[in-house]
Amino acid sequence: MTDEHLPRRFQIDLPSDRAQGVFADFARVWHTPNVFVMDYVALTQPPATVEDADGTRAVAVPGQIVSRIRIPPEQVFELAKALTQQLEAWEQETGRKPPERPLFDG
Repeated sequence: MTDEHLPRRFQIDLPSDRAQGVFADFARVWHTPNVFVMDYVALTQPPATVEDADGTRAVAVPGQIVSRIRIPPEQVFELAKALTQQLEAWEQETGRKPPERPLFDG
């Protein structure tokens, strides 16, 4: 049997300085032809109304990227499947459902 047919056993280390993780309020996902990028963002100040030089008003939501994860397109399918499985388990365990309205539009 060649090595490519052997089962894989991942041996993954979690460095102690990363075990606590970082908090993010939301994630922004984008892609190039070769990679998907997930930017995890933490809000840094409360949203505030701003006015541009042309008089256009908007709500500014200041944030900072606290982590950027880059994965190959092939892994996106596995990630989507894992997120779906975990969300379904979370709903079963907590009895909660996702909010009806998203926190942020777009």
